Amino acid sequence: MGPTAAAHAEAEHVLLAIRGRAAHLTLNRPRALNALTHAMVRRIDEALTTWENDPAVETVVLTGAGERGLCAGGDIRAIHEDARTGGTASADFWRDEYRLNARIAHWPKPYVAVMDGIVMGGGVGISAHGNVRIVTERSRVAMPETGIGFVPDVGGTYLLSRAPGELGTHLALTGTPVGAADAILCGLADHYVPSRQLPALLGELSTSPVREALPHHTHEPPPPGELATHRDWIDHCYAADTVEEIVDRLLATGIQEAKQTAETLLTKSPTSLKVTLKAMRRARELPTLEEVLAQEYRISCASLTSPDLVEGIRAQVIDKDREPRWVPGTLEEVGDADVARFFGPTSGRETLFTPGS
Repeated sequence: MGPTAAAHAEAEHVLLAIRGRAAHLTLNRPRALNALTHAMVRRIDEALTTWENDPAVETVVLTGAGERGLCAGGDIRAIHEDARTGGTASADFWRDEYRLNARIAHWPKPYVAVMDGIVMGGGVGISAHGNVRIVTERSRVAMPETGIGFVPDVGGTYLLSRAPGELGTHLALTGTPVGAADAILCGLADHYVPSRQLPALLGELSTSPVREALPHHTHEPPPPGELATHRDWIDHCYAADTVEEIVDRLLATGIQEAKQTAETLLTKSPTSLKVTLKAMRRARELPTLEEVLAQEYRISCASLTSPDLVEGIRAQVIDKDREPRWVPGTLEEVGDADVARFFGPTSGRETLFTPGS
């Protein structure tokens, strides 16, 4: 494939269209569950620049091609190769991706993210920072990074650190996917629209403002969630100061769901769990999304030199044996210095946002 053909193929991975009042971004890698590449991030950003300055565009609508979901996250096969070979492409990708996440959070027009089906990792970053976030009965929203030796990014620690009680800590550490009701409860989404009504809603947005069109499709309640009924033990257990104590508290409750959660945590990267807990606690104290994204960028760049990222992606995505061999292998072996290195400087690359940007 020549350079022109390759560029055309990359352009087709994000389809752009204007229908009446609404401009549409459609992620179009359905075989890869619309996983984000660097070229896709750039194309979305360029489209937003054009549409921000187009008075004819009143609303931007983000959807995913195919039947499985909006977006499964970043292209982690590419990240695996980059980490394995000591490259810098992932750091460059994250820089542009995180800037896009912040831009979406401050987008001056209605940004309607249709979070139908699977929405994970980078998919959360380009949807859950929007100002009109729609979930359906098919939505499964998650930040599953600790399972691949990584840490929630794309502003995920910002969003989850602001969820009620310790619900966000639970989701960040376990990577548990949530449905519509729980996504709304945790502040990851705003509105429930049954999937059968999405075509009518999207059609109406071409002729009507969001504030007029949306109420016509939000009458039904979402299917019941699960987190609210578990708030007592989640808030108690995850308020602990260390991951070890969280696990101990979960096991001591005598509650089957809590025991299963402890067992789930013990399958994740011990280093990722400890870094994630510290990142979440620090994100809670940082006042802006940009400051949290800068922290996440430092952590992400440090992860490229961690053996767990390469091993986690190998086990879950490349070889699919689902048996990662974490180093260190236990929580007790991960010391304070091991965690602290993820929060150190990254040769100046962590300066994501200049004053006034």
